Amino acid sequence: MKDTAIPVGTVGELWRYPVKSMLGERLAAADVTERGVDGDRRHALLDPHTGRVASAKNPRLWRHLLALTAATTADGVRITDADGTELGPEGLSAAVGRPVALVAEPPAEATLDRAEPEEVLRGGPDADVPLHAIRMPAGTFFDHSPLHLLTTATLDRIGELSPNGPVDLRRYRPNLVVRTAGSGFVENAWIGRELAVGAQLRLRITVPTPRCAVPTLAHGPLPRDPEALRVPARHNRLEPLPGMGPHPCAGVHAQVLAPGRISEGDRVLLL
Repeated sequence: MKDTAIPVGTVGELWRYPVKSMLGERLAAADVTERGVDGDRRHALLDPHTGRVASAKNPRLWRHLLALTAATTADGVRITDADGTELGPEGLSAAVGRPVALVAEPPAEATLDRAEPEEVLRGGPDADVPLHAIRMPAGTFFDHSPLHLLTTATLDRIGELSPNGPVDLRRYRPNLVVRTAGSGFVENAWIGRELAVGAQLRLRITVPTPRCAVPTLAHGPLPRDPEALRVPARHNRLEPLPGMGPHPCAGVHAQVLAPGRISEGDRVLLL
């Protein structure tokens, strides 16, 4: 390990989301490859009428995905509703209010619709707001990168600034929650740097995570919370990529440089 490695915290929680935009599962340990956490975003729902991938980033059509829970099984994935009832193809379509197909293979040039998040703040999740088509990286159901990190410092800061108090990390759908003693949006300073997580995993932090409308929506038992987006919009506006302009951000995206198995409690070092 380099002498310049700086301890920044430990892995506080580890999550994967077997089906895009559905609630996920907390893991004690996981293998992380160049494709991210093993089993993460391996499935998605496809709208057969439009050919688009279903995503709660378009709340008017797809926010009900966040009432469903996906869990990895030996045969693929198990999807249940809020009552714990397992849903088959017909049940899935009924639950989201539109015909859908569960797929494991991303279509060529897979795209999803992303609502303008601050328009959703103004008009609510049922509002007919401008949409932007996002093309996902080839062969994946990721929006941008295979791994999303968020620190407890950022969560604490959002909670301090929100009139609603503490914010639940599940709203931001991270893969790794880094427990750190720092304060504020500390992961902003990691962009362009490398992290070592546990004994093997090495990451490059690439860009801040621009937040969509998803954190504001109901997530299973969690009610709507517009402040989950308003706070970053007021206090952490960054330009994720040149030419994008400033966006509300919370957390960072990462590229996997060296794969490895990690567990809750593993130390995280800034290289």
